[in-house]
Amino acid sequence: MIRFHTQVYKLTSSKVPQGEKLKAAFLTDLHGREFGAGNQTLLEEIRRQQPDLVLCAGDMIVRTLPESIPVAKELLLSLAKEFPVYMALGNHECRMKLQPETARIYTDYEKELEKSGIKILHNEKEEITIGEIPLTIYGLELPMEYYHKPDSPKLSSQQINALIGSSDPSRLNILLAHNPKYGKAYFSWNADLTVCGHYHGGILRLSRHHGLICPQYLLFPPFCCGDFEKEGKYVVVSAGLGEHTIPVRIHNPRELLIIEMEGSPLQSHV
Repeated sequence: MIRFHTQVYKLTSSKVPQGEKLKAAFLTDLHGREFGAGNQTLLEEIRRQQPDLVLCAGDMIVRTLPESIPVAKELLLSLAKEFPVYMALGNHECRMKLQPETARIYTDYEKELEKSGIKILHNEKEEITIGEIPLTIYGLELPMEYYHKPDSPKLSSQQINALIGSSDPSRLNILLAHNPKYGKAYFSWNADLTVCGHYHGGILRLSRHHGLICPQYLLFPPFCCGDFEKEGKYVVVSAGLGEHTIPVRIHNPRELLIIEMEGSPLQSHV
């Protein structure tokens, strides 16, 4: 049977009040993969973890395989019955939406997800409160040129501002950003937590933070996998739950991420 690994990251933030905790399940790059019939094995593990919310950074489907949509839809609709679900698109969803032959299929899929209560953030934000934690979730949807192989444009925090606005210093800011290539820009934009996928753990995973190659044909890409911290802010990159085109993983298990955030000794005075 196809397996996945549950990776837990325990992080701290001065924006989380002492005694409070935020627990999120993070899914990305399913690519139509199933773990048991109807993804029951994956669902059972998420239920066991009892997250406050589910985050998804896209590529739940394969753009050239419309038959991957029912698999992703069944999983996401099941999750939406039990948890708040927040989702941004990856390059596969964006391309399927743009292609005339698949646009209608994709649009119908997205409508069903939204009808179930799933928040799909197209360069949008959603403000919520979990316990005593004021939280804003942003979904970054980059233009397709940012996925060009191997060269793609640089991205600045100012360009992120133009797409989704500025981060709110009074709230815990979570950024759903499929492409980890721009980790430095996410730090500069001041996301407290950015979650990414896309790189599939580097195909051959060399260490906690390093992999061999990514879908944009970059060797030893920065922000390939794992957790990165800078001045109390984090970028967390999942190796993903599935793969496509090159179905190879070496020392690189499929991942469900559980991210826990607690208060740090230095509390925010904002």
